[in-house]
Amino acid sequence: MVQVLKVSSKSNPNSVAGAIAGIIKEENSVEIQVIGAGALNQAIKAIAIARGFLAPAGYDLVCAPSFREIEVDGKIKTAIKLKVEAKEE
Repeated sequence: MVQVLKVSSKSNPNSVAGAIAGIIKEENSVEIQVIGAGALNQAIKAIAIARGFLAPAGYDLVCAPSFREIEVDGKIKTAIKLKVEAKEE
């Protein structure tokens, strides 16, 4: 099962990048879920940082975005799902 990281606008990109790198090394893929532009910004920064962490080990990250409807506090919201996978070079 793919692990899901939930990223907010207040998330630290370096911390999220470390989590992404750790999961990629173990499972080769991770899903990041965000709601809102600020959260998406932090997630994209984290993916870029994680790519730098993993490149020396021969991994290249690819990211595929999609939409997902989720329930938050009884309301349906549209989230963005970022599927991040590693390609070995």
